[in-house]
Amino acid sequence: MSIPIIDLTDALGVTASRRRIAAKQMRDAAQTSGFFYVSNHGVSPDLIRRQFEVAARFFKSPSTVKRAVAVQADQAKRGYEAIGSQRLDENASADLKESYQFGVEYPADHPYVVKKYPMYGQNLWPADLPDFKSTCQSYYAAASRLSIQLLQLLALSLDLPETYFSAFNVNPSDSLRLLWYPPHPANADARTFGAGSHTDWGALTILAQDSIGGLEVQMPDGAWVPATPIEGTFVVNLGDMIPRWTNGLYRSNHHRVINKNGPGQSRQSVVYFADLDVEARIEPIKALAPADGVAAFAPCTVGEHLEEMYRRTYG
Repeated sequence: MSIPIIDLTDALGVTASRRRIAAKQMRDAAQTSGFFYVSNHGVSPDLIRRQFEVAARFFKSPSTVKRAVAVQADQAKRGYEAIGSQRLDENASADLKESYQFGVEYPADHPYVVKKYPMYGQNLWPADLPDFKSTCQSYYAAASRLSIQLLQLLALSLDLPETYFSAFNVNPSDSLRLLWYPPHPANADARTFGAGSHTDWGALTILAQDSIGGLEVQMPDGAWVPATPIEGTFVVNLGDMIPRWTNGLYRSNHHRVINKNGPGQSRQSVVYFADLDVEARIEPIKALAPADGVAAFAPCTVGEHLEEMYRRTYG
């Protein structure tokens, strides 16, 4: 089994002729790998290139620059995290990756900021890095537009109105995460990963990866297959909220990162997480609700699920 490629040519506009075809391909992928590539997605190659360039400059900056925007315990989980900050697989060692994360900036008097919900508040922008903030914001905007279009296709794939997921995204907790993986240690044991085996927590993820590779996806039969970088594409995968909404019909598959492909080289990726509104309630879509009333997953809000996953992976 392999990860399919969905060509989005003439599939993103509301009246696009290939919209239903792309939705059907998404349905097939969602019931198997939970992963697919998208090509002709509408995000400028030049913008992607510039995003990787400014991210690389940040991660190559002195530690003082990065520590100045480190994630603070009492704020919105925005900013820089050093290697070993997170353990995505509780049976593995801490992840070998650095990251920087930001999202929509909400004012101090926004109800969600007042309630101190994770991912709601202000961003921490590094100083003295030309074009960093403006490029990140431009890329975020482009990825956000694509995420909305993909959610529309996802709704169509379930025979729902295109705007079905809009009601769950009034105050998005979406975030963009820049990731930097050092070369895999030569003496590493079997419990060492750039990112340990995990599922993503939100609705869907849009991944831009460099040419080195290292991402692996676990298929339904248990086999791990590489998500080999394909120029001009994003890797898209469904997060935990989608199996909850579809009562297990669609999959959120485990994946991991091992940076072994480029000896002595760091690996870089840019990840957009469409996590939706933390107060949105997740329970089976009516058409997919179980006849006996016993859902595959207990109903919860987006925020309750995210909080639990933060607790597990950050201790």
